[in-house]
Amino acid sequence: MPGFELWSDAERKEVNDVLETGILMRYGFDGPRKGIWKSVELEKEICKTFGSKYAQLTSSGTAALTTAMAALGIGSGDEVIMPAFTFVASFEAVLSVGAIPVLVDVDDTLTLDPDAVRKAITTKTKCIMPVHMCGSMADMDALKSICKEHGLLLLEDACQSIGGKYKGQYLGTIGDAGTFSFDFVKTITCAEGGVVLTNSEDVYTKTDGYTDHGHDHKGVDRGADLHPFLGYNFRISELHAAVGLAQIRRLPEFLSIQKKNQAALKKILEQIPGINFRRVPDEEGDSCTFLSWFLPTEEITVKFVEILKGEGILAGNFYWYNNNWHYIRKWDHLKNSISLNRLSADQEQALHKLTTQDFAASDAVMNKCISTLISLTWTEEQIKDKGQKIVAAAQKAISASGVKS
Repeated sequence: MPGFELWSDAERKEVNDVLETGILMRYGFDGPRKGIWKSVELEKEICKTFGSKYAQLTSSGTAALTTAMAALGIGSGDEVIMPAFTFVASFEAVLSVGAIPVLVDVDDTLTLDPDAVRKAITTKTKCIMPVHMCGSMADMDALKSICKEHGLLLLEDACQSIGGKYKGQYLGTIGDAGTFSFDFVKTITCAEGGVVLTNSEDVYTKTDGYTDHGHDHKGVDRGADLHPFLGYNFRISELHAAVGLAQIRRLPEFLSIQKKNQAALKKILEQIPGINFRRVPDEEGDSCTFLSWFLPTEEITVKFVEILKGEGILAGNFYWYNNNWHYIRKWDHLKNSISLNRLSADQEQALHKLTTQDFAASDAVMNKCISTLISLTWTEEQIKDKGQKIVAAAQKAISASGVKS
């Protein structure tokens, strides 16, 4: 995802503002910083851009998820329903607050299957956590309806879909809270960073303290701050916030290029016999960081990946089914509870169930799925060249399988 691709003097200017003061921490040192508060500025820009009442920056997207869960009161023994296709940070955050990740199937949106969510609800369920993967969104109407029916929290992991919308509302602002990641390979980057978005003043106040050792931030003397509750060090630095401040102002530029490039590539890939594209619940809201598509069979898809590797053109095309970071199939460390710190008995028991849980419905989606990354730097000629090479490789794979075009 593209923020780092179009580096400019705008990012350098914001970083140099901080370097000239020498104050790299977001709190305190009021005099020496000479009015430079990049973290505060970025939080305001986030609220203005995405329409959220409150925003609390964190050191990473993972920290944002952990913070959001703590602020929402999710903790020991609570079950959080999440998709089997996500990034490992999603379940890491659940485990970090003592809660239990309940993984369920995805459908052809590559996000939570609402029917699978319904079947997974128990008396211990506290939260449904859709993960808006690869630039696009979950069926938020269906998930909101389920949450309302069962009195559950809705926490959006929108780390991979910054700038995406669902029926006119930005992803990450629809649930009780939402999170973005601003790491190096996200739509906009701080190099490292994240944010919790919420429209609840209570949730915001808790995130503000939780990310800074429980400080209430009510006084002018940081050393005299009270600590209403326990917290941790999930602060972002002023240097990281400075990068993000320049990047967020460029978001419309990035999204415009992504949409144009994705549309151009899609037009070329439509030539592949038997191709299907990912179902997007709101086509207009797709942030277009990826173009995700399906070949006719698993056999053809495996052969296609093999051909791309052999021709040295696999880069930028992701076969998540065999990916160590993003799909349940390869998460042996999770299924076998391999943790450096002791997990609770409830957590271990729940994770052990994953070793025998049937994810056949997700497998049937993921084993035929390719996600092609959309670059901001492509020229028209490069898009044409890339697309034609993908089409040729797919046709070879289909021919090798014996399936008639």
